[in-house]
Amino acid sequence: MSATPSTMLELGTKAPDFNLESVNGGNLSLTYTDQSKGFVIMFICNHCPYVLHIEDELIDLANEYIAKGIAFVAISSNDIDKYPQDSPEKMAEKEYPFPYLYDESQEVAKAYKAACTPDFFVFDENKSLIYRGQFDDSRPKNDKPVTGKDLRNALDAVLDGKKVPEEEQIPSIGCNIKWKPGNEPDYFG
Repeated sequence: MSATPSTMLELGTKAPDFNLESVNGGNLSLTYTDQSKGFVIMFICNHCPYVLHIEDELIDLANEYIAKGIAFVAISSNDIDKYPQDSPEKMAEKEYPFPYLYDESQEVAKAYKAACTPDFFVFDENKSLIYRGQFDDSRPKNDKPVTGKDLRNALDAVLDGKKVPEEEQIPSIGCNIKWKPGNEPDYFG
């Protein structure tokens, strides 16, 4: 289980558009978020122990904030040739309350400078990045409770029209995105 941190995309960045296959059928683009008060773009996958560790609380948190007008979109960008458990067929087995999209080209992950699973990006109603970082400080085997505190604080800030102080934004830690051979991004240094 590797521990890869978020790249911490620059605050204020406008949400990159996408048009990806939804595992529930059809395609979805960023216009899905147009009527929301803010939205979360998250990079996850089926097999990552860091994602599995927070999954139940993530579902509860998403249900709570979807009811408040926040949109959620999950994207998996992993190489399914090497990680078939992350294939769209396996993704469709998940029963998430939000769309789960497959980024076969990995270009969307690159546009967001995603590095790990889970990797969270919160945008306001103007599609400007106001938060990127961890769900909370719980990790597999660190015995801290999974609360979603950091993401919850960011979403409350969106709903209150406030900014999340940069010093309160801690990189997410998770499994690295499984890049296809020769497709590794250049933003890792």
